[in-house]
Amino acid sequence: MKAHLHTDWRNIPDSARGTVAALGNFDGVHLGHAHLVHALHAARPERELAVVTFEPHPRELFRPQDPPFRLTLPQERFAALSALGVRHVFQIGFDREFSAMSAEEFVTRVLHEGLGLHHVACGMDFAFGHRRRGNVAFLTERTAELGIGLSVVPPLSDALGPYSSSRIRRLLQDGYPERAAEELGRPWSIRGVVQHGDKRGRLLGFPTANIALGRHLEPARGVYAVSVRMADGQVCPGVANIGRRPTINDGQESRLEVHLLGFSGDLYGQTLSVALHTLLRAERRFDGLDALKEQIARDCTQAMAYLSTHEFAPISART
Repeated sequence: MKAHLHTDWRNIPDSARGTVAALGNFDGVHLGHAHLVHALHAARPERELAVVTFEPHPRELFRPQDPPFRLTLPQERFAALSALGVRHVFQIGFDREFSAMSAEEFVTRVLHEGLGLHHVACGMDFAFGHRRRGNVAFLTERTAELGIGLSVVPPLSDALGPYSSSRIRRLLQDGYPERAAEELGRPWSIRGVVQHGDKRGRLLGFPTANIALGRHLEPARGVYAVSVRMADGQVCPGVANIGRRPTINDGQESRLEVHLLGFSGDLYGQTLSVALHTLLRAERRFDGLDALKEQIARDCTQAMAYLSTHEFAPISART
C-alpha cells in the first residue's frame, strides 16, 4: 500500500484522519524509531499507521550556525518510514510561527482538530510546544480529556544505552558506517542531485558523480565502498570520496564524489542515493596525479572485493 506525505496539517483529507501516529523528529529513522512505530502498531493494529514529524528539524531553525547534522532529509526519511509500514507522514513545517505555538494548542489544534488522530505514541522524553514546555505528563492528561489514546514507549537499548540519532552521528563521524548501519537497520545513505564538477575524475579515468552534502552530516573524510541506487531502482556498486580532495583542490567545501563500478552513462541532474558500507582509507594528499590515479585504481579493486563478499539487505528492525 502506498504511503502518503501531508505537508499542511490544516488541510488533511478525510481519508487520512483517524490514524494512529508516532510523534518525533525521526532523524535517521533508526531501530529506536522502528521500535516506537512497532509498539504503536501492536497497541492499535486495526488502524493505519502514521507519523507526525517536523521540517526543518527544530535545531536547524534555532541554531542555524551549527554545522549540518542531518542523518536523513525529507525524501530519505519518508522512504525509511514507508518501509516500516507507515502509511501517512504528517510533515509539519517548523517555522517561527509554529515554534511559538503552546503545548495546549499543539495537542488541541494540530493533533486533535487538524489531524484527527485516534491514538498517539511517543518516547518518554518527548517535549513539544513553545520552549518545549509540553511533556509526557501534560500529553497524558490532555489526550485523555480529548479522547485520544496514548502509548508512552520506553526506549530501545543495548549494552551502550538507548539507540539515538546522536549516537549514530558519532559513529559516522568516527568512520564506522558498519556500526551505524546496525543501529539504523540499513546502511546510511546520502541522497542528492548529481551536479556538474570540474571533470577531474574523468581525466583521471574514473568519472564521478558529484553530490553536495548540503544539510547532511559530514561523516569521516575518506574513501568508502558504497552502493548507489538510481531513480529507476537500479543499484550499482561504487567507490566514493568524501572530503576536500587535498591533492587537486584546496577548497573549503566538502563534497561526495562517487565512481560507479561497471557503469557508463549520463547521471547529471539525476537523484542518487549513495549508501556507505565501509571506510577503505582516510583522506590524504598524494604526490601528484599519477600517484592519485594508482591509488584510485586500488580503491576500486578493494571496494569491489568488499562489496562482493558482503550482503547489504536491510537489517531487520529489532523490537
